[in-house]
Amino acid sequence: MSESKTTAFKQSLGLLDATMLVAGGMIGSGIFIVSAEIARNVGSSGWLILIWAITGLVTVAAALSYGELAGMMPKAGGQYIYLKEAFGQLTSFVYGWSVITVIQTGTIAAVAVAFTKYSAIFFPVLNPENVLFMIGTIKISVGTFFAISSVVLLTYINTRGVETGKTIQTVFTLAKIVSLFGLIAVGLWYGFGKNILADNFTNSWNATKTNTDGSFSIISGGALLMAVGVSMIGSLFSSDAWNNITFIAGEVKNPRRNIPLSLFLGTLIVTVLYILANLSYLSVLPIEAIKTAQYDRVATASMSVIFGGASVAIMAALIMISTFGCNNGLILSGARLYYAMAKEGVFFRQAGELNANGVPAKALWVQCVWSSLLCLSGSYNQLLNYCTFGSLIFYMITIGGIFVLRKTQPNAERPYRAFGFPVVPILYIAVTLGICIVLLIDSKTRFDTGIGLLIILAGIPVYYLTRKK
Repeated sequence: MSESKTTAFKQSLGLLDATMLVAGGMIGSGIFIVSAEIARNVGSSGWLILIWAITGLVTVAAALSYGELAGMMPKAGGQYIYLKEAFGQLTSFVYGWSVITVIQTGTIAAVAVAFTKYSAIFFPVLNPENVLFMIGTIKISVGTFFAISSVVLLTYINTRGVETGKTIQTVFTLAKIVSLFGLIAVGLWYGFGKNILADNFTNSWNATKTNTDGSFSIISGGALLMAVGVSMIGSLFSSDAWNNITFIAGEVKNPRRNIPLSLFLGTLIVTVLYILANLSYLSVLPIEAIKTAQYDRVATASMSVIFGGASVAIMAALIMISTFGCNNGLILSGARLYYAMAKEGVFFRQAGELNANGVPAKALWVQCVWSSLLCLSGSYNQLLNYCTFGSLIFYMITIGGIFVLRKTQPNAERPYRAFGFPVVPILYIAVTLGICIVLLIDSKTRFDTGIGLLIILAGIPVYYLTRKK
């Protein structure tokens, strides 16, 4: 059988598979490290927990809103299709362009870099200091090739069929959820009866910012709002990729029911886990120890109090499982968007073909190549800034599409309607817009987010050049 003879996706993903794809794509390495940066920005346990709670509420609100669009248009390509229906092909193309150039591929690269970082604990040769050669200012290390190899391996696995990718996703996601629950339980059990958690909440709303010289400044008002907005880039990145299930809608059984439900269940599970994980950290470590955790490895620092030297290996293994499973879900789902673009005639035609296993293999390999090139940067934080800003922009626009479609397609079938409409979608757009403005004006993030915005805007001339061709 030739590679392109299969012309239809196989609907083989049930509700559990879809929920694991949502949750598995969200849980990567962020929850284990970004709390240190948040603690340095806001300086207190109350604000730390509040930021994670706001992140969770924002994410669940977005997922509930997306449920209406997913129920209306259960097609491969998901968000790309929603944007096209609401705003036309230019907007959907710019979104697809952004996903290809930075949002999806940048996230894959960032997670691969994190996977390599923690693998280096077992294999020191992977440390970034082991530079093989340089290309201009870019340092190519053994770890660079390892990160790229992990992307190539997962891409190959997913070309073998959605059943294979589904199995890996479900197994790895269940493993990391159980492991994260274990980490939480151990931390809360250890802290039970001790005064660390109570001490951390003694002055829980006294916000401070850690300066570069190690001193701290009391912050309030506008400075506090800026600190919260900047801090949320890490927590939002840790909660991102929940929308990936919409890309693979063509392979979900009963998609009008299972996609909205999996969006809600997946985001809710992860939100609860993340808040509990931070309470676990605060049960074991004083807030100052969270701020100064070595390499920002808060989870490792927390477990080291309980398990001593073995904690480094325990946490490294957990994060390797978490990031490997996360990237599998990202790679599996992302190529379906490029497939949808190819079918629309705005991406390489070959990306719109399915191989004998019923998956868009050529789209998977295009994604693999660009993600691998982004791995060369080796910078987790820079990739994080690019990805999160771009994602937030299009989440806002897509949720705005609900209002447009309610007006332009009032009689369309809507098996599920957005929860709390119009209040919840409006609140989501307002909060997200505020965060994006903060990211553009704050001195720590404005350069990277500015570059991310330029990449998005570059999609406009590319669209017209593509149309002309």
